[in-house]
Amino acid sequence: MASGRDAANRTLCGCVQFVADLQLSASDQRMAAEFFAEPHQAQEIRQSDSGRHEAFWTRYKAFAGQAEELCAGY
Repeated sequence: MASGRDAANRTLCGCVQFVADLQLSASDQRMAAEFFAEPHQAQEIRQSDSGRHEAFWTRYKAFAGQAEELCAGY
């Protein structure tokens, strides 16, 4: 809701959070939340050679795809 985007609404945010709770650990959610404050960090993690970052990015992409699919109507 704090993003200031026109499409932001409680129902959409709730849906995305629901999917995040299903797909991502609390640690993954904290890391993903940092992208909003520091967008370049997403690029750094995506391009990282770290196995931990690669595994996170795989989970994050799966979450994003499922959130897009399930929450598209909100």
